[in-house]
Amino acid sequence: MAVTMYGIPNCDTVKKARSWLTERGVDYAFHDYKKSGIDADRLAEWVDRFGWEKVLNRAGTTFKKLPDAMKADLDAAKAIAIMMENPSAIKRPIVEQDGGALLGFSPAEWEKAF
Repeated sequence: MAVTMYGIPNCDTVKKARSWLTERGVDYAFHDYKKSGIDADRLAEWVDRFGWEKVLNRAGTTFKKLPDAMKADLDAAKAIAIMMENPSAIKRPIVEQDGGALLGFSPAEWEKAF
């Protein structure tokens, strides 16, 4: 099973998710948003799958620090533009495996997926 986790290494939730995978012997590749950015097509796929409202991390400091004008009148296109420019505003982690994807870290949900 090919598994790729997308996130930021110093994020506490990502750290928990990485530990969870390691403890269960799941081999995975890690994609660091800060170093590698994110592909626009992949981000658009996540928005289609989960909805921009869930993919955009509006609770994080990156989003909160954006100018109010950028945060106003959000829609999918504007959310994608914000996340492309500010990858830290993407909900973390996102894990892709065998055609499926998981958004965020929920041990119960992950048990079912793995």
